[in-house]
Amino acid sequence: MERCRMVFSGSGGQGIITAAIIFAEAAVLYEGLNAVQSQEYGAAARGGAARSDVIISNSNINYPKVIQPNVLICLTQNAYDAYQHIVRPEGFILTDTYHVKLNQSSNAKQIELPMYKTIMKEIGKSIAFNICVLGAVLKLTDIVKQESVMNTIKKYIPRDFHDLNNQALSLGMSLAGE
Repeated sequence: MERCRMVFSGSGGQGIITAAIIFAEAAVLYEGLNAVQSQEYGAAARGGAARSDVIISNSNINYPKVIQPNVLICLTQNAYDAYQHIVRPEGFILTDTYHVKLNQSSNAKQIELPMYKTIMKEIGKSIAFNICVLGAVLKLTDIVKQESVMNTIKKYIPRDFHDLNNQALSLGMSLAGE
């Protein structure tokens, strides 16, 4: 496996850091890979900038910060505007059509998916938006299996929300597969 460097970005309250933690932990616990995850966020708990770096590899990881990601997930316009230029040319940028309007050209592939609108239509609760995004990331990267992520989700999310999150994960994978 080639080393995958990822940046999850958005704003506080979108669950972007939780999604990154789940992804990294699933890679380590269930896929036998090495992973590091770090995060930074603004002073505001909700609405402030949030970023989480994830590196996954089958070899040692010597530096935990992502400088040039293969994968960039942007869930706000501010995140897209700030980070779209750092993606490796062979990488991709994943954005949500409701929150981000592509306004700049990039050497990386840009993938727009209606994740938020789909979650609101199919589930009716934005609380599962981050897990839908995670499903799209799973499908697009093919690094971690769906069952590995669901096993990790069960550690963080109350039992009453497991079916909802499984549905959101499947929706994200379906959107990315189209």
